Amino acid sequence: MEPLDLLIRNTSEVLTVEGSHREPAERALTPKPQACVGVRGGRVAWVGPEAQLPPGAVTAGTQVLDAGGMFVGPGFVDPHTHLVFAGERASEFDLRCQGATYLQIAQAGGGIVSTVRATRAASEEELIRLALPRLQRLLEYGVTTAEVKSGYGLDLESELKMLRVVRQLAPLTPVELVPTLLCAHAVPEEYKGRREAYVELCVQEILPAVAQEGLARFCDIFVEQSAFTPDEARRLLGAAKALGLRPRLHGDQLTSGGGAELAAELGAATVDHLEHVSEAGIRALAEADVTAVLVPTSTLFLRMRPYAPGRKLRDAGVNVALGTNVNPGSAMSENLPLALGLACLENGLTAAEAYWAATRGAALALDLPSQGRLAVGDKADLVIYSCSNHQHLPYHLGVNHARSVLKSGRVVVSRMDAANCC
Repeated sequence: MEPLDLLIRNTSEVLTVEGSHREPAERALTPKPQACVGVRGGRVAWVGPEAQLPPGAVTAGTQVLDAGGMFVGPGFVDPHTHLVFAGERASEFDLRCQGATYLQIAQAGGGIVSTVRATRAASEEELIRLALPRLQRLLEYGVTTAEVKSGYGLDLESELKMLRVVRQLAPLTPVELVPTLLCAHAVPEEYKGRREAYVELCVQEILPAVAQEGLARFCDIFVEQSAFTPDEARRLLGAAKALGLRPRLHGDQLTSGGGAELAAELGAATVDHLEHVSEAGIRALAEADVTAVLVPTSTLFLRMRPYAPGRKLRDAGVNVALGTNVNPGSAMSENLPLALGLACLENGLTAAEAYWAATRGAALALDLPSQGRLAVGDKADLVIYSCSNHQHLPYHLGVNHARSVLKSGRVVVSRMDAANCC
């Protein structure tokens, strides 16, 4: 065996997460008790007992990390973020705590349109400066890959600006970024009362420009009474598919609007939120193999009920993913471990199902088949935790358990002197 560049040893277990969402999650995490992980050339080269490492695998040039009897798993994949924006909405948070609803705030001129004003006014340089600390916080929580949406531009120039910022951020952060066009996030102020004209702008100008520059992998739309209709979603996402962008939806968040059924009909990669998904919608997602992305931090932040029925989704055979939805209005938090805890407490998932949802389930949601797991040959995106098993992550609520974070085999966050959480 060629020498390893890095070896992680003395683990309680390594979760390789090589199973399927159609099997029990505890088995799908495929734990390897007291295994070690070898890395070469930025990829996983060995997972197994240290005593069985072939001769020559460890040399004087091999970097050795001692896990201290704690567990190792793949880096988190965050499948739903709005990391690029300007401005802040702390005053809206305060109003909501006094009883104002999301829709009331939006109707008073707040909400998404207030962030649009600030983001349009910001330069690319300012948006990069603002986004980098958010990305760093995600990384420190163990997120090694994150989807990033536009949607705070809502005109051709500003939507392109946001996605160009995502492209410029890529070499500035270890977090791998997956860009999504969300021009149909809300109807901008200048198109108030002319929603059809704005959809036309998205289809005829914004989508082709984004596709021409190769700025996005996905196209998303917010389907809701206060946003866009199913027919508008069919038109926009049909045009996106024709241009090579895979469809995604925000659906069934505030009302039961058939978002899940629509996602299944359109062959979308995901439908996100789903607090008000119907029984028929759950069946449709399972039959069409559409991933359900849950964002319980947002449900908490908005003081809403119910939470999305994660238990029913899993039991129906739907692949479930878990994201932060970090954004300035409905989930101002990069804390993915908090989302893990809420997924167990409020969405009805087990600890193993929540861990799957934040790793392999999320990677599959983003069409990243070799991420969110630790299989030989995959990128060595992994985390050494300060606890001995995955069940501790949601139980020790909202705590940063990541001691070391590695991206492509390189240590990008090191808190090896941090006390164990157990």
